[in-house]
Amino acid sequence: MKKIRDKQLKTIFGILSFVLLATLLFKLTTVPGGMILSGLFLGGMMIIGIVIGCLVLSGILIPLFKKISFLTLFFISVSISFLVFHYQFYSPTLRITVPNDYKGEINLVLSNVDKNILEVDSNGIGYLTEWTFNKAYTRPIVKQKDGKNLDKNLVGFNPSTFFGVSIGGGNSIKSLSFEIVPDSVLGQKQYYSADWTKYVNKKLVLLKDPSKGLESNEATVEINPE
Repeated sequence: MKKIRDKQLKTIFGILSFVLLATLLFKLTTVPGGMILSGLFLGGMMIIGIVIGCLVLSGILIPLFKKISFLTLFFISVSISFLVFHYQFYSPTLRITVPNDYKGEINLVLSNVDKNILEVDSNGIGYLTEWTFNKAYTRPIVKQKDGKNLDKNLVGFNPSTFFGVSIGGGNSIKSLSFEIVPDSVLGQKQYYSADWTKYVNKKLVLLKDPSKGLESNEATVEINPE
């Protein structure tokens, strides 16, 4: 009976670990990289580290779980680790609504709101919760108010990272940004230069130190956001 239960656990968690590995590898193809390394390469190195760590952990645990085989413990620990890894790389797909015929830069501001404001105003400004700001990296779904899908008009920051990320101090305005371009220049970044920060609702900006005022903002962009 004990061997049957161990075999069942081994089969269940073995299949689960391989499914999680396959979906992780697929997800890593969309994850932003760092420096010159792709997200897939960096994630792959982390997966190798997880597997080695789980091998060591299983060896340590085997004396405590004598009724369970080493391989079963390994598959269980790998499955749990891959689930955690999946969560770390989870990115919500933002559904953004823009005014009809809007063209220009979209800026989603790091905000103190409890719920994302994804219907941007006439200046292309929306507001994100801190969790969403830190998690979002995948290409959003963008439609006009009349329902027209603008996917072909979206231009991301660079080939490996869709959102540009403005940088600054803890009390500066930060945003995730991309562009919506006209049909005549599809796929070509236009580098719109309007000072969008002056249109931001300052009361909604997330301040790391509320006792201090809003810092001046250069609206610069981080090329390779972590």
